[in-house]
Amino acid sequence: MDIIQVDDQPTIAAFHELPFLIYKYDKNWVPPLQKLIEDVFDPRKNEGFRHGGAHRWLVRENGQTIGRIAAFYDRSKLEEGEEQAGNIGFFECFDNDQAATLLFDTARYWLKSEGFTAMDGPVNFGENFFNWGLLVDGFQQQGFGMQYNPPYYRQLFERYGFKTYYQQFSYHLDITSPDLPERFWKIAEWVAKKNDFEYKCFSFKEQDRCIDDFLTIHQSAWAKHANYKPISRNDLKTLVRDAKMIIEEDFIWYVYYKNEPIAFFMMIPDLNQILRHLKNGKLNLWNILKLIYLRRRKTMTRCRVLVMGVIPKFQGTGIESGIFWQLRQVLLKKPWYKEMEMSWVGDFNPKMIRLFNSIGGKQAKTHETLRYLFDRNQPFERLPIIE
Repeated sequence: MDIIQVDDQPTIAAFHELPFLIYKYDKNWVPPLQKLIEDVFDPRKNEGFRHGGAHRWLVRENGQTIGRIAAFYDRSKLEEGEEQAGNIGFFECFDNDQAATLLFDTARYWLKSEGFTAMDGPVNFGENFFNWGLLVDGFQQQGFGMQYNPPYYRQLFERYGFKTYYQQFSYHLDITSPDLPERFWKIAEWVAKKNDFEYKCFSFKEQDRCIDDFLTIHQSAWAKHANYKPISRNDLKTLVRDAKMIIEEDFIWYVYYKNEPIAFFMMIPDLNQILRHLKNGKLNLWNILKLIYLRRRKTMTRCRVLVMGVIPKFQGTGIESGIFWQLRQVLLKKPWYKEMEMSWVGDFNPKMIRLFNSIGGKQAKTHETLRYLFDRNQPFERLPIIE
């Protein structure tokens, strides 16, 4: 069994081909866009390389690729006094403990050589909107950007010594259901029409202002949480640029109080409902034409909530419900959308969990972010709850 670094076109091709072998008979798996994955590992496109690095490896046995992993870090997102954890992600492996151990060991040795004392995963070398967490419950077709993996991955991680750092819950809301809580929507309408508050949609024409307002709100809403990591403005611009083909402006909302940004909400159509028809995850001309055709045919009937935030001063005032009221009016005009996926919210965020329950969301999936401490005698602590 050999470990090989991914550093040329043949090994990059093998890195992308492996999942097609693992998920050959799994109808729930949707091939991700290879370009988006390669952009993660391109120093010209990923801001994380300015203060960090990344490596990828394959495991081969008898000439056959049977596993892969990536390890990476961004020192600009580390906090003083916190565990100095590097990251692993993009893990795929057949049900083989020896191969998984070799992959984990290789990532651990490299991260340790870079000065880290722990590793978290599976996560993304970038924002946590995508490729984040290990699926442990709800083995169904995932929304765009959400991790999917075989059930046995959990055993591979746990047998190596990883422990749950925090859980991530995804909620589904049937938009067409007549049983949505009427009391919630009456209160939401009242909040949405209060004086001095203004609700605005995202606009590509004003995207610089929208991005700046997003960053202002995000920093204020999350800065006091131990797991907060600043979002790069360039990363956000890249996300908007790459997703322009599927972004619907009225799926992204901002709230202003006396012209000051205080809350945001971001949702996108579930592109996986189209990608499942493209087969190979490559954006060649035929697949681009097919993507455009399937979008016009209203193939996407589900949307995914990526992120939501309210600055502390206005938390608990019902602003979130006001956003959902605005969004409901949008969806009533787009009846081909039947389902909203709210993913994900951490177990460390009980306020958001209560909100998703209050609007009628049903918990459908659970992912976990796992941590491995290099010092095996050190006591393990889970991520603290947001007070």
